[in-house]
This record gives sequence, C-alpha cells and structure tokens, in this order.
Amino acid sequence: MGQFHVSVAIGDPAGDNWVELEALVDTGASITSAPASVLRQLGVSPQTRRRFRFGQGETRSMDVGRTWLRVQDEEIWTQVLFNEEGTTPLLGALALEDAYLGVDPVAQILVPVDGMMMRADD
Repeated sequence: MGQFHVSVAIGDPAGDNWVELEALVDTGASITSAPASVLRQLGVSPQTRRRFRFGQGETRSMDVGRTWLRVQDEEIWTQVLFNEEGTTPLLGALALEDAYLGVDPVAQILVPVDGMMMRADD
C-alpha cells in the first residue's frame, strides 16, 4: 500500500484544546501515535505500558493513554501511543475503525465505511 498523510487533531481528555498534526496513515500500526511532548502538553496521562514490535523488528516498552482524536470531522475517544520526539505521528487501525474510515490506497484518501450490525444468531 502506498503511504500518505492526513490532517488529524489530538485533543485533551476534556475535548477542549486541540493540536493539529499531519499523520502518516499506517494500517499496519494498531495504535495512533504522537510525540510524547504533544500528548503531555494536552494533559494526556499514560494509563499503561505495553511492548510494541516495530517494522524494523525492534521491540520496546512504551506508554499508552486515551484521549480524543479528530479525523475527517469524526471525534473519537481512542488509544494513543507516547512516541519519541521527532517521530512522525501515525494514524493507526484502531482509530480508523472507531471513526468508520477505510483506506483507498489508489486515491490515497480515507473513505467512510458503513458499520455492519450482526444478528445474535449470525
């Protein structure tokens, strides 16, 4: 899949203050990430620490919290990874799913997807 960037905004836990970022769309990443200083500036607190394996094979323990994310007029409460300074923010698969957005790799855009309701006996 080709890589592309989209504008996102990360909000504080109350949803009052927002920081605009350009994020790389990365469906291979589970969790959306941003530099730790941006998250701390917004008052986002780490809630847990988890191990993550990166594309280069490196494994690291990193802080994870929850806060608001705005992408294409959708505001969602999602997990965020406290990443190192100078790293490119990533828009991960969990946030895309929560916002009901998919990826059109040819046009390099995010597209709305319909939610699907299942019957209990399906």
